[in-house]
Amino acid sequence: MRAVLDHCTGGTERQVPAGTTVISEGGASSGHLYVLMQGRLDVLKSDMVVATIAEPGAVFGEMSVLLGLPHTATVRASSDSVIYEFEDAASFLVQRPEVALMLARTLAQRLNVANTYLADLKRQYAGHGTHLAMVGEVLQSMINLPPLEVSPGSDRQSDPRM
Repeated sequence: MRAVLDHCTGGTERQVPAGTTVISEGGASSGHLYVLMQGRLDVLKSDMVVATIAEPGAVFGEMSVLLGLPHTATVRASSDSVIYEFEDAASFLVQRPEVALMLARTLAQRLNVANTYLADLKRQYAGHGTHLAMVGEVLQSMINLPPLEVSPGSDRQSDPRM
């Protein structure tokens, strides 16, 4: 994603001190898209770190922008960082189709990793009768549901369609 750095014009460069929350899970979509210039950010779901963003050029905030939904995770600086912020991300992506294509490739790569992991879980736990045996249903629902109907659940908050 370093190639995205070549397109960081027309936005705002921000200094983000360690500990600062850039995006809050569940918060209304701001329509902003962010690019890490330097530093390190943690991605949290329900206060659990699920990923770290450390590569300059990494984009975040895209899911909320593309889906028009509240933010799906919290992003917090784990070190002093510099980010680049595009306030009107949708317009930026329309004006810069090469960035939209890079972003689409990144999202496709993430989906491929998730699908591969879920398929491996399905193979390992098929026939065990545990809740992990339902991975096949999860994979099928990811393929067949219209985009805005996807609502992932967990043991604590189940998806009512399943």
